[in-house]
Amino acid sequence: MSSSPLKLIDCDVHVCPRSADEIKAYLEQPWKHRFSIRKNTYYKNPNPPVDKMPPGGGAAGSDPDFLRSQLIDRMGIYRAIIMTQAHLTADHDPDYSSAVATAYNSWLADTWLGEYNADGVFKGSIVINHRDPAAAAREIDRWADHPHFVQIQMDTGAMAPFGQRQYHPIFEAAERNGLPVAIHPGGESIGVNKPVWIGYPAHYTEYYTGFSFAVQSHLVSLLTEGIFERFPKLKIVIAEGGVTWLPALLWRLDQEWKGLRSEVPWVMKAPSEYVRDHVRFTTQPLERPEKDEDLIAVLDMMDAHNLLMFSSDYPESDFVSPEASLPRLPAEWDSKMLFENARQWYSL
Repeated sequence: MSSSPLKLIDCDVHVCPRSADEIKAYLEQPWKHRFSIRKNTYYKNPNPPVDKMPPGGGAAGSDPDFLRSQLIDRMGIYRAIIMTQAHLTADHDPDYSSAVATAYNSWLADTWLGEYNADGVFKGSIVINHRDPAAAAREIDRWADHPHFVQIQMDTGAMAPFGQRQYHPIFEAAERNGLPVAIHPGGESIGVNKPVWIGYPAHYTEYYTGFSFAVQSHLVSLLTEGIFERFPKLKIVIAEGGVTWLPALLWRLDQEWKGLRSEVPWVMKAPSEYVRDHVRFTTQPLERPEKDEDLIAVLDMMDAHNLLMFSSDYPESDFVSPEASLPRLPAEWDSKMLFENARQWYSL
């Protein structure tokens, strides 16, 4: 990170309702009486972001004025792309999950993208229930013309990897509406969702580290199932899954594809080429070795100045500032990773 001031687009900011009543206001029966804000009761962060808790009470990310003072104003954020974390795909009832997705999107449109957004700094993600792809596609179409929704959000918690054909209606709707699909950790090992590990981890440390396994699993599925040949205009964002694993993963995948391409004849070019054309990654949490020069070398291997987009992951406790969270980048990378890549990807 250079010392020169640059405009920032923050590609992963988390907000939440002050209480379940905010979401219930958008639900009808029989869903209203069943609703509660789902929490991960198995794996709790032992270091919650107490410094991000609003002074007037409430959860971190629930107070727009406090969020603006801590993030938008202090860091000079030009646009902040909001993601909610409803973990709704973990529920056993797909109709309930789809209703909750609509409620969250309606709430977000009225509050963070409406009442709290006079200057247009907040942009939103259409949260969908990917367990019901047809309903998810309708939800995408419902909100695609909203001026402040700029992407679709899929939690990694799932019963099958995302390249499989049952998810095609989601990608058809994304391509039809020109919206990127963000794949973000959430819902793994909760409710009906399968773990991405071999069994259930014993500790939060193991669980959190494994988020990178989840996004890798979905990415490999998208690449080997030929999703980007079927949907040539589709854009994917891998959010909050780490980044330095990418070179080794693509080296291996390119190598295995050369020997096994008869099994996947629909993959017409090396998987790494599809990533370059169709996939972007957010920076936080960025793996940090002892020497920044080692990290820069790995980032160079993965063409980071073209593939990475800045994110704070606010209000999580591991983010402090761009200067503290990123290494000193080559000057020619700064504006691309902090601003230009996201501006182009989201047409901001």
